[in-house]
Amino acid sequence: MLSEDLLVSAPGKVILHGEHAVVHGKVALAAALNLRTFLRLQPQSNGKVSLSLPNIGIKQAWDVSRLQLMDTSFLEQDDFIAPSPEQMEKLKEAAGVPEDHSTTELLALLAFLYLYLAICRKQRVLPSLDIVVWSELPTGAGLGSSAAYSVCMAAALLTACEEISNPLRDGERVGRWAEADLELINKWAFQGERVIHGNPSGVDNAVSTWGGALHYQQGKMAALQRPPVLQILLTNTKVPRSTKSLVAGVRSRLMKFPEIVGPLLTSIDAISLECERVLGEMAVAPAPEQYLVLEELIDMNQHHLNALGVGHASLDQLCQATAAQGLHSKLTGAGGGGCGITLLKPGTLPLSALHRGPPVQPCWPVCRGPRTPRVNTWPAQARAWSCANASRWPAPCIPPATRVRPSWTPMRRRWPTARCPSRSFPPTSGCRSTST
Repeated sequence: MLSEDLLVSAPGKVILHGEHAVVHGKVALAAALNLRTFLRLQPQSNGKVSLSLPNIGIKQAWDVSRLQLMDTSFLEQDDFIAPSPEQMEKLKEAAGVPEDHSTTELLALLAFLYLYLAICRKQRVLPSLDIVVWSELPTGAGLGSSAAYSVCMAAALLTACEEISNPLRDGERVGRWAEADLELINKWAFQGERVIHGNPSGVDNAVSTWGGALHYQQGKMAALQRPPVLQILLTNTKVPRSTKSLVAGVRSRLMKFPEIVGPLLTSIDAISLECERVLGEMAVAPAPEQYLVLEELIDMNQHHLNALGVGHASLDQLCQATAAQGLHSKLTGAGGGGCGITLLKPGTLPLSALHRGPPVQPCWPVCRGPRTPRVNTWPAQARAWSCANASRWPAPCIPPATRVRPSWTPMRRRWPTARCPSRSFPPTSGCRSTST
C-alpha cells in the first residue's frame, strides 16, 4: 500500500468532429486541452476515507469499517461491464448523500465510491485515504471534466493499491505510467464515466489518459501523425446540460427515424475522415485553401448536430457572432449548451474584436501540442501549494467557471509558470503522477 502522498493530473479534451456519432460506432477526432484536473491523495490512519471537491463545494467522509462490511460481490467486473441499476442503488445507499445534493454532486460521489470499492476491495483492509480533486475545467461544458476526474481517480487508486507501479523514480518529481498501466487506468476510468453518463463513447477518457490528438472509433484509438498546429477559440456558453440526456435523445431519435438519423451519423463520420485527411495534408504541405475546407466541414457538422437535436440558441448565437467576423464555429462535446469551438485562420483579427457578440463566455484559444510527454520539474511554489480549500489556491488556478469577468471580451490565458502547475506540463500530455 502506498505510504506517501501522490499528486495526479489529467487533461480535458475538445472534440473536433464526431460527437454523438462516435457513440454509434463512428469516428471521432479529439485533442487534449492545456486545462487539467488535479488530484491529491494522502494515506491516513484515522479509519476514514474522505473526498473533497472544492469546485462544486463537496466534502464527504465514510467510515472504512462500515464500507468494509458492505457486500461488494456486485462489483465483480472482470470484463468491465456497465454498472446495473441495482448496483447504482446499492452505491447510493452506501454513499449516504443528503437529498439536497444536485445530480452533478451525487454522480461525482458515486463514481468515486464505485472506483474506490471496486479497485481497493482486493486489499485485506480498505485503505484510509484523504482525496482532494480540483480542476481548471468547467463542469458540464463538454470539455471532458468528468473523464479527467475519472482518470485521475482511477490512476491514484490503482497506484495506491499497487495494482500499477508508481511511475516516479528516485529524485524525480513528475512521471508518466507505462503503456500497460495506462491501458488499465483507461479501462477503470471508462467505468467511472459509465457511472456518470450511462452510455459514454470512451473517447473522453482515452484522450485524458493518453493526451495528444486521437482518431477514436469503437474503443480503438490511433494518434494523429504530425497534426498541424491549429488555433481554436474555445467559448463557454455557460448553459448547463446533461450529457446523459442528450446522448439518450439522439439514440431515441435514431430509433424513431432510422432512415433519416442513420445517414446523418454516416455523414458526420465522413466529415471526421475528411478532416483527418486535410490535417494530414496540412502537416506535409500547408496551403490557404485547406483552411477553407476545414471551415466548410465545421459548418456542415454543426448543421448535422442541429438536425440530431443537440444544438442550442446560445450556440446559434456564437455561430452568428463569429460568422460576422468571417469565422466558423460549431459545438463541441454533447451540445445543448456547453462549449463551442471557432477555427482561427492565420491573420485573424484580434480576439477583442469579438466582444460585440452574444452574452456567452469566451475562454481561451487552444492549439495542438506535442503528444510525446516530457518529464518536467515543478516549480517550488507550485509544489508548496495548499490545495485543502479553494480560498487558498493561487488566484490564477481557480477554475474558469468560478472566475468573474467584466465583459464578453476574450482573454488569452497568461498564467505565471511558477504559480500554475499546468504550465509546467506539456499542454496536451496525458495522465501524470507527481509527488508532493
